[in-house]
Amino acid sequence: MNFDGIWTPVVTPLDAQGAIQLDALGRVIDTLIEQGVHGLIIGGTTGEYYALTKDERKRVFDYVVDHAQGRIPLMAGVNATTTEDSLALGQHAKAAGFDAILVAAPYYCQPAQDELLAHIQAVDDALDMPIMLYNFPDRTGVPMEFDLLDALRERPNIQAIKESTGSVERMHELANEHADHIQLSCGMDDQVLEFFVWGARSWVAGASNFLAPEHVALHKACVIDQDFVAGRQQAARLLPILNLLEQGGKFCQYIKYGCELAGTPVGNARRPLLPLSETEKAAFKRAYEALVAHRG
Repeated sequence: MNFDGIWTPVVTPLDAQGAIQLDALGRVIDTLIEQGVHGLIIGGTTGEYYALTKDERKRVFDYVVDHAQGRIPLMAGVNATTTEDSLALGQHAKAAGFDAILVAAPYYCQPAQDELLAHIQAVDDALDMPIMLYNFPDRTGVPMEFDLLDALRERPNIQAIKESTGSVERMHELANEHADHIQLSCGMDDQVLEFFVWGARSWVAGASNFLAPEHVALHKACVIDQDFVAGRQQAARLLPILNLLEQGGKFCQYIKYGCELAGTPVGNARRPLLPLSETEKAAFKRAYEALVAHRG
């Protein structure tokens, strides 16, 4: 599995009553493919998987495979609070035609490292698909320690890790001590330049839902052209938006508002998340308009 490039964790469009809008999802997917992203993740944090029922998640999986028609690689987020639910979601995604799965620590229950290892092994054994791990302890409550990654060395399906801790020291160790068996993917948007400098070739980027051209250009500069001067200039233009996303505490709301600004409205996040205030929207809109003014 080639995990290189910009992987967009796709938003889940909702109407005013909170119902999923598949037609709007199709428009988002078509736009992302046209703008050159390299892969789509369905059922990630940005897609509000935690706020969807299992049946809704399966319905979205089916729709996306049918709509994408093999035009782009697809990864299914299968996180849940139990191993059984993750397996059910993964089996459905595999049968639907997904190419890979995104595996995070089950949230809220906070498994110990041996329990998390057993969970990942069970998913791997049952599904036999390429896996990107997702290390986001701020959301799940549980880190993926280095000993756990070492214990997975002999499993060829464990191919990449989306690293979202924000720890530069941990990113360094992943890049230097674990690159022989697991590909590093940037999962901390405001550190993307640092990830690329240290050899990451992949970026799971929520803001690419509405700023795909800028993300693709930054990846090309740093990963393909190895031009980090140009990359730093592009990253500096993106940084005000990325800082708002990572430090503003309202990640999903900002992503969805960004889609609205970009002309692909996707509604609000499901409650308990509330819409942005007018002040928050105004600040975000200023940053967005300053960035897209450089296009072309």
